[in-house]
Amino acid sequence: MTTVAFLLHGVHEGNPLVRAALQYAPNPLGGLLAVKVLAVALGFYCWKGGRERLLNRINLLFAVIVAWNMVALIMGSIAPKLV
Repeated sequence: MTTVAFLLHGVHEGNPLVRAALQYAPNPLGGLLAVKVLAVALGFYCWKGGRERLLNRINLLFAVIVAWNMVALIMGSIAPKLV
């Protein structure tokens, strides 16, 4: 959802893989959905393969990214009001 929020605010995607999916998909939301489906499939593969430690690290990384994105969105929305 933070990716969609960034796109709606005119911010470009920072992840090169997601950026390519958004660019080459017929619909940007379809490209984003494809990337998310791939991420869930990889998570399922890690879970079924007994790679819980790797999966936990990836989940922590994504949680940090989402938190960073939320802070950036909040700061971006209040920064023009502070000037």
